[in-house]
Amino acid sequence: MKRLLSLCLLITPTTALADGFGFMTPSGNIYCNGYISGGGGVSCTIVEKTGAPAKPKPNSCTGVWGHDFELEGSGVATMSCNTWPGGPKKVNYTDIATYGVSAEFGDITCTSEQTGFSCRNKSGHGFSLSRRSQKTF
Repeated sequence: MKRLLSLCLLITPTTALADGFGFMTPSGNIYCNGYISGGGGVSCTIVEKTGAPAKPKPNSCTGVWGHDFELEGSGVATMSCNTWPGGPKKVNYTDIATYGVSAEFGDITCTSEQTGFSCRNKSGHGFSLSRRSQKTF
């Protein structure tokens, strides 16, 4: 049975619910995994993108750069090196972040729009992802 992210907004996390989560945007181009405890954390991947990466590729990255973004309940957003063979691939999650919906994951608020997906923490740091542009702030 397909569950929508918007339904998850109506549920208050309790100890009886699992702390981890995973969802994707309706296009399937962006997907995220994370947790709620301790202020929360979100890790999102954009599969298909254009343009330069939000940050320069570090020498330590031997994989694909510019597709993976991470954010915790406080502190700056970071990018990570994608080491999957062939780079990022689409997933088939049942939870969908419907366009026009925002949700809180611990101290992180994420918003899904037709123009892109963004997450911001209580410190005001975060990232925004779309096919045309990826940014950290």
